[in-house]
Amino acid sequence: MKSVQIKKYGSSKAIEINQSAPEPIVSVGKVLVIVKAAGVNPIDWKIREGYMQQKFQLQFPSTLGMDFSGVIKQVGEGVSAFKQGEEVYGQASVVTGGSGAFAEMAVTKADSIADKPRNLSHTEAAALPLVGISAWQALIENIGLSKDQKILIHGGAGGIGSIAIPFAKHLGADVATTVSTNDKQFVRELGASQVIDYKTQNFEDILNDYDAIFDTIGGETYRRSFKVLKKGGIMVSMLEQPNSELMSQYEVNAIFQFTQVNRDRLTKLAQWVDQNNIQVNVEKTFSLDEAANALDYLKDIHPRGKVVLTV
Repeated sequence: MKSVQIKKYGSSKAIEINQSAPEPIVSVGKVLVIVKAAGVNPIDWKIREGYMQQKFQLQFPSTLGMDFSGVIKQVGEGVSAFKQGEEVYGQASVVTGGSGAFAEMAVTKADSIADKPRNLSHTEAAALPLVGISAWQALIENIGLSKDQKILIHGGAGGIGSIAIPFAKHLGADVATTVSTNDKQFVRELGASQVIDYKTQNFEDILNDYDAIFDTIGGETYRRSFKVLKKGGIMVSMLEQPNSELMSQYEVNAIFQFTQVNRDRLTKLAQWVDQNNIQVNVEKTFSLDEAANALDYLKDIHPRGKVVLTV
């Protein structure tokens, strides 16, 4: 079995393609999946470089990768929700009890997968779990976004932003977003009605009285964003812990979101994507052998939408 592994933390040079990795063994509550495609996320290169060591220590050699789409090969004892041959999508990260998604086969917990969206290819479905659930948690669960509300989505051309914009649009919200000059037309096509070029414009000078903000940028962008919210508004950040001083000053709510991918959310997300015909933008695909290049591309180029490994 082919697998993308690291034996130490480091740059792309630390990545090795193991052509004869052992097939993962199914245990109680888990499934073995034939991986058709694996989504690449910023967390993947951060894990590779050792940024997450304090949260979880890898056992080397370690197979990289979280998101995937594929077909069930075998179900473990105690798994009744799935059967052999079913198309599924979800996560198989080693840090959540999986064997790593950047491989020809992966073992993962049954609670970390769901039936694949029918309207998406395996490549599109593999791009969806982390970014899709991040948008779902933020817009549906934490904000409760509804028709005619105004939302600002920072980083609209990125992986999370590019799925959050059409989500918000389908919910009936009026969407503003911040992007670089080259991405303005791209996010308009996704459904953004107000597009701010963060390199040449200050969004807080243009926008005001917004119901909600979804922050995928953090830092100074997060702090400046409080000025845009109306009293009683809410900001969900993927990167920043709530700033109580600014919350009090502007009389708004702010929360930090840790995305949790599970079967319940994946199932709801897949149904919602199919019902609303939501498309997932995959900018570029790489083969499993090109995993190092894929991670560097994501880190250095900041693509529109997603990068996916085809297996």
